[in-house]
Amino acid sequence: MNPPRPAEPDTRHDLGWTPIAEEAERAARVLHPEANQLPRPHRRRVLTVANQKGGVGKTTSAVNLAAALAVHGLKTLVVDLDPQGNASTALNVDHRSGTPSVYEVLLGEVSLADAAAVSEQSPNLYCVPATIDLAGAEIELVSMSARESRLKEALTSEAIDQIGVDYIFIDCPPSLGLLTVNAMVAAQEVLIPIQCEYYALEGLGQLLSNIDLVQRHLNPELAVSTILLTMYDGRTKLADQVTNEVRNHFGDTVLKTVIPRSVKVSEAPGYGQTVLAYDPGSRGAMSYMDAAREIAERGAKGSS
Repeated sequence: MNPPRPAEPDTRHDLGWTPIAEEAERAARVLHPEANQLPRPHRRRVLTVANQKGGVGKTTSAVNLAAALAVHGLKTLVVDLDPQGNASTALNVDHRSGTPSVYEVLLGEVSLADAAAVSEQSPNLYCVPATIDLAGAEIELVSMSARESRLKEALTSEAIDQIGVDYIFIDCPPSLGLLTVNAMVAAQEVLIPIQCEYYALEGLGQLLSNIDLVQRHLNPELAVSTILLTMYDGRTKLADQVTNEVRNHFGDTVLKTVIPRSVKVSEAPGYGQTVLAYDPGSRGAMSYMDAAREIAERGAKGSS
């Protein structure tokens, strides 16, 4: 008679928490979004994506978060308020001069719905493009009445209802000028991307000071709701130091998800795509999807 075989340890729980299993689960959520719908927010959310420092992943974060929410069932609008038009390029939306754009929206010549174009990357993803005409808009706005509120006047509930979106991301230029002020007056929330690099917090005090000024004088509802750490390089101690410093200072405002430095994320706009469309299984795509899920879950709980 054979001796009884020793009981095998139950490793299913342990296997479920391995990095490879977690990455496979995230990849499945990106590649099969229809099976992983995200919850709708308890109220429509308008987020200004702002940082006056260039090269921090501001536009990249705006378009990829918007795309991640859109492919997972939430109607999302990106308002490209940067004269460079990089968000329009990444979403492959026409932004040649003469195209109905955010410039005409600010002047009151075109409605939000007429300027919004559907991105080919998702039927849930819309973009109000920026054309080269926007470059002179700050000078033109100076002489206008209610110059700080032109975008807010365009983003009325009735105008947004025509498109029927759950989320609006306003991509700002890398400055603290009149266009950025318009974005802050029109929004309830500010999302600040911060790169995990040296000088990450340089200039952040000025941005927070401007947000406080807008809150006190123009938009009492405005608040910094979300901070996203970008360009994380796990090979460096500096990235961890910056991450810890930002988390210690801003607490739960910082998303748990960190966006890694990624070649795929950088390449995608050159093909007129977000990283979710360009390489949905990449680390960059999965990270933006995880960040979007955090944002959606916060919004559904009303903790935005």
